[in-house]
Amino acid sequence: MAKLIYSLLMSVDGYIEDKDGRFDWATPDEQMHAYINEISAPIGTSLYGRKMYEMMVYWETAHTIPNQPQIVLDWARQWQAAEKIVYSTTLAEPRSARTKIERAFDPEAIRQLKAHSGHDIDIAGPEIAAHALKAGLVDELLMIVSPVIIGGGKRFLPDNVRLDLELIENRQFDNGFVAVRYAVRN
Repeated sequence: MAKLIYSLLMSVDGYIEDKDGRFDWATPDEQMHAYINEISAPIGTSLYGRKMYEMMVYWETAHTIPNQPQIVLDWARQWQAAEKIVYSTTLAEPRSARTKIERAFDPEAIRQLKAHSGHDIDIAGPEIAAHALKAGLVDELLMIVSPVIIGGGKRFLPDNVRLDLELIENRQFDNGFVAVRYAVRN
């Protein structure tokens, strides 16, 4: 059975973007990109809300931008190879290959996807992840924490969710970021 992994970069105070919707404080360096590429290798399907998908679709054509570092090109190829499911009531058509749009988040469909997938699944975007967390579908949390406090914005975790966790990994990067990975105890 595949694992569903919720992962995002976040501030020390738990936000994935600031009050103005910016996240320039969370830009990964080459060492972090290498880590992200490594942990993303087992991912076969990515689940996105519309806003996160619209940000991530950059990777569909990132390989065409001149002078990209190899590590960035490798990530672009990983992203392009994964199946993508976008949950949106407003997005008319996907802007990337291997992408389908679902109008509503269906926990049972995700259970079936986990049961039949040969690869792990990641979920990115706090709104869509909130549905998965509340439905008890998330198996792991990966928080890549930026050494900054931003004081408000969009939170990584929703209210009214309790999870008991077991530490799987913690890793410190030279730029002060820390990756903390937990398994959700059932």
